[in-house]
Amino acid sequence: MGFAVVNAFTAPEFFTIDNLFITLVCMVLALMFAVNPLLYLNSEGRLPIPFSKRLSEPANASLGSPAAPPLLDAKGRPVPPDVRQLVARLGQTPTKDA
Repeated sequence: MGFAVVNAFTAPEFFTIDNLFITLVCMVLALMFAVNPLLYLNSEGRLPIPFSKRLSEPANASLGSPAAPPLLDAKGRPVPPDVRQLVARLGQTPTKDA
């Protein structure tokens, strides 16, 4: 990317085919090498994304009710929300009329 900036300032005629090609190639390479670290930082939660909503506390905690303990799988990892809903539905037993 630095070469593209130097090329933009030092070239007497910037809008030639050769200069535009070199600049485009440098910009694409810079983007290609920057995407992987940015995706890694985003997945680790270390990349601050402006204007994104953050869930600092669960919705139940704002109501004052005690939060349910997290549902964990056999390896101790938290279970995804859709699986939690299935387990909650399976845990309910229907009442039968006698």
